[in-house]
Amino acid sequence: MPELILRKQALVIEDIFHEGGPVAATPLKRGAILSVITNPFAGRYDPEIQGFMDDLRPLGLSMATHLAAALGGGALVEGYGKGAIIGADGELEHGALWHGPGGYSMRAVIGGSKAIVPSGKKVGAVGTRLDVPITHVNASYVRSHFDSMEVGLNDAPRANEMLLVLVMTTGPRIHARSGGLAAADIVGEDGLR
Repeated sequence: MPELILRKQALVIEDIFHEGGPVAATPLKRGAILSVITNPFAGRYDPEIQGFMDDLRPLGLSMATHLAAALGGGALVEGYGKGAIIGADGELEHGALWHGPGGYSMRAVIGGSKAIVPSGKKVGAVGTRLDVPITHVNASYVRSHFDSMEVGLNDAPRANEMLLVLVMTTGPRIHARSGGLAAADIVGEDGLR
């Protein structure tokens, strides 16, 4: 497969103390790591693209390791999500190549997660933003962890690039009180409840 060419990376960490209510004793940490790479399929249709997922795996593992460390370690991660913004000379299917490498890399770094890693992707111009969905790492129905993080870079993706994203959080939304399945009540059998 083509060589993976990384142009830049960005790491964003938010410490959320409150959302208008009382200040939390421990702030929620929400973080994203973004990598901008050349899209080897830009400007042409290629029927055989699956092999590029193998090329993306080392990048995914590196990104997940870096992000988890910035949040205090994989054991603290309670929520996750992934996403891709594909430059205008690419196609949405190129973003789908990130599903396996991005998701499995986070699972490997945090260890033992059972829930599917939610995802968002789109084709867009330079400066496009993406809301990356977030759910609990072990049970997708834990409502307190339903969240999203808006990501993007002012100079990416260029038409021939992909912007790949991983997002992690250390807990529920600050002031979560909308009911539903609580993290303490996870059964952990199917990744849903």
